[in-house]
Amino acid sequence: MPSSFKETEYKEYKFKNLKIYGSTEWLTNNRKKYRQVFNEQETGYIYVELSFYNKMFDEKTWDVNIQFICYSLKGKKKKLCDLKFDKKVSKHDNVFYVREGWGNKKDGSFWKSGTYYWEAKINGDIVATKYFYIEDSGSGFEEKINPFFTIKSAKIHEGEFDEIEQGQLKNYTAFSIDDTRYIHTQLELYNLIPYRNWHCELFFNYYNEVHELKGRIVKLINVKKNTKIITENGGWGSNSPGTWRKGKYSVEIVFLDRIVAILNFDIKEEFEEGEIIPELRYQYEKTPEILVNPTESFEEVLLKLDNLVGLHDIKQKVKAHSQYLEFLKLRKIKGFDEKDSINIHSVFIGNPGTGKTTVAKMMGALYHKMGILSKGHVHEVDRASLVGEYIGQTAPKVKKAIAKAKGGVLFIDEAYALARNNDDAKDFGREVIEILVKEMSSIKADFAVIVAGYPKEMKSFISSNPGLRSRFKHFFEFKDYLPQELIEISKYAAKEKQVDFTADAQILLEELITDEYRKRDKAFGNARYIHDLIDKSKMNLGLRTMNRKNPNALSSIDLMTITAKDMKRLSETISDVKADIPVDTKLLKMALEELNELIGIISIKKQIGELVDIVNFHRSSGRSVMNNYSFHSVFVGNPGTGKTTVARILTKIYKALGILERGHMVETDRQGLVAGFIGQTATKTVERIEEAMGGVLFIDEAYALNNSNSSGGDYGNEAIQTILKRMEDNRGKFYVFAAGYPGNMERFLKTNPGLASRFDKTFHFEDYSAEELGRISIKMIADNNMRITKKAAKLLGDRLTELYKYRDKYFGNARTVRKLIIDLIKYQNHRIALQPIDKRSKQSENLIINDDVLKLNILEDQKGFEQQGIGF
Repeated sequence: MPSSFKETEYKEYKFKNLKIYGSTEWLTNNRKKYRQVFNEQETGYIYVELSFYNKMFDEKTWDVNIQFICYSLKGKKKKLCDLKFDKKVSKHDNVFYVREGWGNKKDGSFWKSGTYYWEAKINGDIVATKYFYIEDSGSGFEEKINPFFTIKSAKIHEGEFDEIEQGQLKNYTAFSIDDTRYIHTQLELYNLIPYRNWHCELFFNYYNEVHELKGRIVKLINVKKNTKIITENGGWGSNSPGTWRKGKYSVEIVFLDRIVAILNFDIKEEFEEGEIIPELRYQYEKTPEILVNPTESFEEVLLKLDNLVGLHDIKQKVKAHSQYLEFLKLRKIKGFDEKDSINIHSVFIGNPGTGKTTVAKMMGALYHKMGILSKGHVHEVDRASLVGEYIGQTAPKVKKAIAKAKGGVLFIDEAYALARNNDDAKDFGREVIEILVKEMSSIKADFAVIVAGYPKEMKSFISSNPGLRSRFKHFFEFKDYLPQELIEISKYAAKEKQVDFTADAQILLEELITDEYRKRDKAFGNARYIHDLIDKSKMNLGLRTMNRKNPNALSSIDLMTITAKDMKRLSETISDVKADIPVDTKLLKMALEELNELIGIISIKKQIGELVDIVNFHRSSGRSVMNNYSFHSVFVGNPGTGKTTVARILTKIYKALGILERGHMVETDRQGLVAGFIGQTATKTVERIEEAMGGVLFIDEAYALNNSNSSGGDYGNEAIQTILKRMEDNRGKFYVFAAGYPGNMERFLKTNPGLASRFDKTFHFEDYSAEELGRISIKMIADNNMRITKKAAKLLGDRLTELYKYRDKYFGNARTVRKLIIDLIKYQNHRIALQPIDKRSKQSENLIINDDVLKLNILEDQKGFEQQGIGF
């Protein structure tokens, strides 16, 4: 060190840079992923890197004191951390790096939306400051969607450094090696958060064909509130040609450490005109609708509500609700002390397609315009979106949904599905309700909850938790649209789908709408039904048009006009035409032989034989048996009398006769049809019916559906109503076999007048006689590859006669015999096992003798087994 320098004037370092990063991943040349913008939901630690040149390089090692201070500029300036440490600067380090960070390892828990900066000091002197920004989009990139923006267009152009700013653009797919200067990438982005200011940091990385980085441009954009389209340009090159070499190149646009777009281009001898199609990532499939238009006024949102068809009561109530909220705000401004916070949580009650979701979006916009919500968007969820499958999964899903709804509306469709029976300890839906109640109580809760569903079910849902009734103050009832309103909706739908109706077709359309309105139930789709109706009419128009000789010669009017013929075809769908399936004589013979081989059930065999004769007669005489007979059947009998076995054989017979298209049997019971929570039974029942289409739905112990004492309440009645409707709507497409015990089935059929009328065929299964039970036992022994001596068979028959004599209402018939035979074989096996191997013979190994039968204590076995097996 020259002696003329004073120690106080000389510094051993020269400042190089101060950078920010969030990932600890190392890159080449001792670099990190430097940036200044971070997403709140994905940020744990924020790191600062100080670098300086070592003037004492190759001379000596020296000590230095480093200090990093982080400040928050949210509201008043606030110091978040002050980090001090001493370092030794080695004489071998030309450039010295110091890195440190602050935050929490759990993403989203420490850093909140706002502006911050790091300040760096060396030996007490401030050498640099660096700003960084935390932005809140409401969610991360978990669903492969960029929550900040979506790309409208991405293009590349050639020009001088500032030529693109002047708008002199020309599209090329390849650029001239001799004439290319800068290659500019111009982006247009749809701003997805126009309701506030935010910072957008874009990296434009240019690579050659071996993916070596040729150049990088970083653009930090301060996006102003109400900006709809963000435009930015990043270029690389030189004002003088010659910096590019022949080959393939690409430019990657990076945002928040993710590649959001790639554009590939070539450098060749000459320019080649054309437009490059960019590869877009984290992109919505369609241009997203910005639900809350920043330029739209409160009055304009109300006008949009007024323009909706129908909903007169809802419109008046929404306006009154809005005026009252404005009144409360005015009172606060005037100094009134409103102890209660403004409650905007609401319950929407109504059938499908009555406009609940549409109105929810408008209410979110109204709350935003009134300054109650910061964003006003709507995040839609249902039970599946909120409830986890296992312990510990539900709470994170609910909190994630609430985070996405922050500043807007959390719309929970079919919310009643969250409230299962209170006795269901495994129901995580109750956990969702508890979390919602807690979050809705928060004074700082910047979101509204709107729950929606069927009227009856929603009333039960609100009553399921005391906290729900106190949180939801506003109830909106969406009534079914009237026929004239549905017709008006059809006009809007037709205009939207660019179709028109002839006068005759319009009359048929209105008649169809009125007829469906009269037949409606709680599943009626309202506006959804109308849109589906217009879609089907348009499809018929298309089919008729394409069947003409020269459709290309048709005018635009022809291509959009739906005629009466198109409307009439709506009721003549292909699915209504019954399949003409010939009798499968081979299968019929096999099925009848299988039936006749069964022991007993003489009257059942006779009934089925007569049925086969009738069907064959109708088919041979050209008559339609399907129009004259219903094959829904009731199987009544005590346990073990062969109901399920006969049902399976009868299904095969129906298949052989061509009555069933597929000829399979779906076996179910109450558990397979009834769900544990309101509103889902119909869905579960429909799934079983759809599975049975073309075959038979066999419902064992069907009377249990009407068991009001069960834990499912009256949900079984919902299953009954669903089955009855589908039996009528899908006549001839599937058949229902309902089975159960005599007394129970009689009461079951009397509870609902529609049940008895649907089932026109009843099969009564009598208890087996003692002689039949003996024959059944001998057959079961043979089926198990066993034999029985005559003496043992006679003793077994005597025992079964005794059993039959003392039978009671719990007697299991063939089921009891099966259990006894299993025990008998077990005793025989045990006897053989005790014999020495050299004394066993092949003939004796599968032979049942008198001693085996004597071990059966038939009356005791019957009593212990049958009473335990009863389930009602």
